[in-house]
Amino acid sequence: MPVSCTTQCGRRAILRRPKTGTALCKECFFEAFETEVHHTITSGNLFQPEQVVAIAASGGKDSTVLAYIMKHLNDKYDYKLNLMLLSIDEGITGYRDDSLDTVKQNKEDYQLPLKILSYQDLYGWTMDKIVEEVGKKNNCTFCGVFRRQALERGAVMMGASCIATGHNADDIAETVLMNIMRGDIARLGRCCSSVTSSDGALPRVKPLKFCYEKEIVMYAYFRKLVYFSTECVFAPNAYRGHARTFLKDLERIRPSVIMDIIHSGENLMFQSGVKTPQQSTCVRCGHVSSQELCQACTLLTCLNEGRAKHGVSKKSHKIKTLREPV
Repeated sequence: MPVSCTTQCGRRAILRRPKTGTALCKECFFEAFETEVHHTITSGNLFQPEQVVAIAASGGKDSTVLAYIMKHLNDKYDYKLNLMLLSIDEGITGYRDDSLDTVKQNKEDYQLPLKILSYQDLYGWTMDKIVEEVGKKNNCTFCGVFRRQALERGAVMMGASCIATGHNADDIAETVLMNIMRGDIARLGRCCSSVTSSDGALPRVKPLKFCYEKEIVMYAYFRKLVYFSTECVFAPNAYRGHARTFLKDLERIRPSVIMDIIHSGENLMFQSGVKTPQQSTCVRCGHVSSQELCQACTLLTCLNEGRAKHGVSKKSHKIKTLREPV
């Protein structure tokens, strides 16, 4: 039996929102999804008029929906933002080279400037070469550190004053779980915040913070957006995958668990009173760092000296980095 749209618009519902359970037609789903993102932007004061915003674009569903919806809302609500696409080529054969084709298509579809930076140009290494050195177990540590700094460098080159990332609610809940399992309470505030920044670093904003991954997929499907859906060839070995599987099992039992975990992370950070490290700059590259050498330079030194595995060994000062997808 056909189900009518919950909004009583008179149209037939074609989906049931995973987030709320309400039955909606396509048009009402678009309106609800876009309105929620708009509310996240305005209530969190994420952007300022005339601001140059670098959108971290990987070609995946999250960054593609982010690019589309930022362009759409910027036009609809007249944010007066100068939007640009920024992509990082990690050098992963059969994955990133293909996804960059999607980013280039997004550039044409949304008429936004695009800049691409590569690990090879910035660090003299590709992820393929790094994996040959360190293996598939700890390679995400290198990629996460290098990618974060590469985005910052690219945004500065573009004249951007902030970086918009496609982190969704599922991503943030996974990171909360990872931080708790690792006993890294100090990171909870940063991973749960809509805006993260430190002295000297460009702010990172998460307009999709409260968007469920399932709804992002549904939005991309019904909007007929072009995105790259293949998972990174090295991702199955990442620690995040275990947190993701655990979260999906919990979500089947309690759909609200994603938001519950995010709010729990926010409350834990507020109550813990943990202070973030004092920020300075790396003596080698000048990037923001809480230590004499930033994480990127530390790992790069290990690579160049043939000590790649030492850079992530338990006997050394292990860098507890959580990979952040875009």
